[in-house]
Amino acid sequence: QVQLVESGGGLVQAGGSLRLSCTASGITFSRNVMGWCRQAAEKERELVARINWTGNTFYADFVQGRFTGSRDNAKNMVYLQMNRLKPEDTAVYYCAGDPLGGRGFSFWGQGTQVTVSS
Repeated sequence: QVQLVESGGGLVQAGGSLRLSCTASGITFSRNVMGWCRQAAEKERELVARINWTGNTFYADFVQGRFTGSRDNAKNMVYLQMNRLKPEDTAVYYCAGDPLGGRGFSFWGQGTQVTVSS
């Protein structure tokens, strides 16, 4: 019964901010590399951020300097603070877990819609 549940998506104007949250259950959270991916309409799913066991985060180039990923192992939660949002950030954002560390995300949430108006 692995569950990843995202929240915090919504509609925001360009330049605004959103904070996404993900609550995980059914996994040994601290053993999972966690991350955020997104998928825009008619586009491939792409990595946004990957957060290792201790919170060190790798970011995709297109969000570098604007987004901040973090995790709270005590609460089984992962976050994505998104600032200076652009219309091209519009997508469904998914929380994901990689229990094997670098071998690919295998646990996925249902996603939360982020829409940035221009």
